[in-house]
Amino acid sequence: MLCEPHYYVLQNTTVVDPYMSKNEKWLQAEHKRIFSSWFKRKIETELARPENKISQQIRWLAHEPKWEFLSYSGYVIGGYYYNTSNHDSRSTTQNSGVMVEAESLHMSTAKDKNPIYANMLYYGVIEDIWELNYTQFKIPIFRCKWVDNKGGVKVDENGFTLVDLNKEGDPNDQFIFASQAKQVFYVNDPNGGRWSVVLTRKPKLYDRGDVCDNIEETPSFSRGLLESDDIDNEDVAYVREDCEGIYVEEDTTSRKKRKRT
Repeated sequence: MLCEPHYYVLQNTTVVDPYMSKNEKWLQAEHKRIFSSWFKRKIETELARPENKISQQIRWLAHEPKWEFLSYSGYVIGGYYYNTSNHDSRSTTQNSGVMVEAESLHMSTAKDKNPIYANMLYYGVIEDIWELNYTQFKIPIFRCKWVDNKGGVKVDENGFTLVDLNKEGDPNDQFIFASQAKQVFYVNDPNGGRWSVVLTRKPKLYDRGDVCDNIEETPSFSRGLLESDDIDNEDVAYVREDCEGIYVEEDTTSRKKRKRT
């Protein structure tokens, strides 16, 4: 259960970049199937040296998260209040919509030998909110169902971004840091059909009293987007409000099977 989110944490944490870049070709062949175990052995070997320079962050990342983790139905981070889609289904409000800007590999054809990397916006809904426990620190992540950008996202003649929430993207690429997310809302297209209009709102400080919604249209792809929060930013604070976390224990039997593959 935790192999994929742990790999995402390693792949998107700055201090791990040197290990990723040194093994780029190797990673392309073996991908995420065995990188986490290789990284763990690599750091253990370096820690065995008396004068190693391994940081505490690298040490505990390589150690992997604990098998038990907290799962939440609601989370507050970066001025946004998020819920899971399951929670939204029982509520009159919508807080499970998310948007993230990510770098993607683009190929003109399947035989393209010169693919390029470019930033794209991705839209989805939060399925799960987990807090991974790396002993010395915790990392909140969202497991999301993303809309497929090929056929599931478009910008109309008025500059509004529309999504087809039934067009699901890659089910093997679901996770993001909670700090990377920007909250969005989906409103049924007044013209009908399968499309929903994407709306965003600016982050708010959640404190006592009611918080007024400040909803605005999301920028189209050509208008750009504010830079996403960085996981290494120590100023990012997160809390849980009006909800209690549930401890989830990973199935150790299935974990061992995955290690043997």
